[in-house]
Amino acid sequence: MNKTNLFKHVDVNQFNHDLLHWFYENKRDLPWRKTQNPYYIWISEIMLQQTQVDTVIPYYERFIKTFPTMEDLAYADEETVLKNWEGLGYYSRARNLQQGVREVVEEYDAKIPETRKEILSLKGVGPYTSGAILSIAYNVPEPAVDGNVMRVLSRVFMIDDDITKVKTKKHFEDIVYRLIPHTDPSGFNQSLMELGALVCKPRQPECLTCPLQKHCLAYDEGVQHEFPVKKKKTKPKPMSYIVLIIYNSKKQILIEKRPENGLLANLWQFPMIQIEDDDQITHGEQIITKNIKGVTDIENTKKQFFHQFSHLKWSLNLFRANLLVKETWERGKWVDRGDLELYPFPVSHQKIIQTLI
Repeated sequence: MNKTNLFKHVDVNQFNHDLLHWFYENKRDLPWRKTQNPYYIWISEIMLQQTQVDTVIPYYERFIKTFPTMEDLAYADEETVLKNWEGLGYYSRARNLQQGVREVVEEYDAKIPETRKEILSLKGVGPYTSGAILSIAYNVPEPAVDGNVMRVLSRVFMIDDDITKVKTKKHFEDIVYRLIPHTDPSGFNQSLMELGALVCKPRQPECLTCPLQKHCLAYDEGVQHEFPVKKKKTKPKPMSYIVLIIYNSKKQILIEKRPENGLLANLWQFPMIQIEDDDQITHGEQIITKNIKGVTDIENTKKQFFHQFSHLKWSLNLFRANLLVKETWERGKWVDRGDLELYPFPVSHQKIIQTLI
């Protein structure tokens, strides 16, 4: 669509009236909607990135109970933070959140700034999170454009730009700036997100009950399923591993800490040996003895676990072994089976822990 004529078919006042009326009649009862505390809103928005609402609710409630003030989170032990985040995935979100909160405590006297420029300077805060905090906590008319918002607006205005591109998101932000009412920016941003989550859904939009139906060009043309336009994702790269449950003479289990940087940084795991593919499992005993000295009684449990990241797909093949000779394990420690739950593990290894417990 010609961007100069983008608003030709939209009565902005009526658009906002219809949208906000629907929102206040239909919005979900969510815990972070019961507060204007910018710290709590910040936590909820970070948790909601790439995670379903129903999954987030118990994590959010536990997190603010454990870290009720910014000072509590800023100076908490990182392992405690990760343990409270365990299961949400994308653990860099938790580390960045803690660092950003520490910056607020130390540089802004524990008061989250009220300008876009200052908030964007904080670790882990991008345009969406900035807009969400400013509009919801401070009622500042700033856009908060996420996937739901882009889907709704791409259909309303029939925008066929690729939503994976940065310039497209910027274009949607410009549209929101022109639409957002200064009287209720909080409700407006939340209503667009809510509409995308509940009505203007990716595969089966409920157009007949949509409050924006009469404003929507894609509905008029019957092409709502063609929007938004998004380039195809590349398939996740498959990676195979042998995962070892290693016991010592005290029946303790060996765990090791992942490196400080990279995927799942600083989380704990059972020792892993990468293999070319799952067919190599038939040579599992030889591979293990080649990589780890002193192991005995190696057993293939025949149990296999899968875990998919956005760019990787792990296949984890579980083996048991004993290590009676005390070896130096640079990032590892021996723990009792019952103490495994005290350490933050990635979801893939939590599945293994459940089989042990």
